[in-house]
Amino acid sequence: MSDKWLECAKRIQALSQSGLAFSKSVYDIERYEELRAISTEIMQEYTGLEMKKIQDLFTNEKGYQTPKVDVRGVVFKDDKILMVKEKIDDKWALPGGFCDIGLSPGENIVKEIREESGYDVTPVKLLALLDLNKHPHPPQAYHYYKIFIQCRITGGEAKSGVETKGIGFFEEEHLPELSVGRNTESQIKMMFEFLRDPQKDTVFD
Repeated sequence: MSDKWLECAKRIQALSQSGLAFSKSVYDIERYEELRAISTEIMQEYTGLEMKKIQDLFTNEKGYQTPKVDVRGVVFKDDKILMVKEKIDDKWALPGGFCDIGLSPGENIVKEIREESGYDVTPVKLLALLDLNKHPHPPQAYHYYKIFIQCRITGGEAKSGVETKGIGFFEEEHLPELSVGRNTESQIKMMFEFLRDPQKDTVFD
């Protein structure tokens, strides 16, 4: 199957979820439930994930579906970028994660950097707001927006967290093996463009 099938499955899932959220007719609800089942079957065929796991992912979503938001911190020191080694895949990423309800993007990234690297930071600039589908990430079940925020270290010290097993600063030409579900090489290199040109405009899409 091609990536287009995966995108079709996600689109069908989004439409069925919205229909289930707003439909009153029992007949329409049955049709939207059937559409959700079809999207689940396509997803299972494409990804190889267990049907039950996909069903749980989809049925736990309520209301009108919108992209999920992932925030990543960009911290430079001596012309090197801060990265953390993820326990889940033993690869490296900019510190960050899903945005929590009740916190702003800036508050989220301060929390994530502290928890994953041990450093205290202050957000200073929004660098990029990117659509995962327009970058070379592996196929995902959901549609994500990724926010990249530059931060300045104000305190703390390198310390691994619950989800991380290493902290390091890396030069642009000597990046470690990346956790590409979280960030791609082209995105990291884009962040270094902001280091070389602090006046560079925010990137979107």
